[in-house]
Amino acid sequence: MEVETEKQQQEEEMAAPTASQNMEVEGGNEEEEEIASPTASQKTVSDDDEIDYSVKPEFYDPKLDNKDELWVHKERKGRDSDAVLTCPACFTTLCLDCQRHEKYLTQYRAMFVINCKIKINQVLRPSSQKPKTGNKRGRDRGGIDEGAASTNETFKPVCCIVCSTEVGVIDDDEVYHFFNVIPSES
Repeated sequence: MEVETEKQQQEEEMAAPTASQNMEVEGGNEEEEEIASPTASQKTVSDDDEIDYSVKPEFYDPKLDNKDELWVHKERKGRDSDAVLTCPACFTTLCLDCQRHEKYLTQYRAMFVINCKIKINQVLRPSSQKPKTGNKRGRDRGGIDEGAASTNETFKPVCCIVCSTEVGVIDDDEVYHFFNVIPSES
């Protein structure tokens, strides 16, 4: 009820003419003439009236692509990369300089990464089971090289720092092995 009465009062105030609007000017006396300024609720301004087209938009920079390219070249220190790796969940850039695996084309290895965190409290070891001999294609364990499986090498999971999606592992030599990433051309 209280809300309805407030709305009614506001409508009556807007509809009721002010004293300056009722005043008629007689005799041409300019000193007595008052011009009523509209209240905030009476002003109707379109969005186009508020935009100043003489000023360049602040969120557009035509030179930004060139600046980004120079930054990437500086970060890579002149090295070529097979891909730029991003997180599959949030598209955060994870690596600018990596090598593609020779056998497994969806896997990459890298030494220098960004936006990655290592789960230090978890340790992964490759399984010691040999693959079944009935496999005609001769695949090995799919994720980690055969040479790594024969040693007692351990791996720690690597996650995206933004969304915590597991994107790969890091070995004892501090080489990152990415297998759950989206590659793009560098």
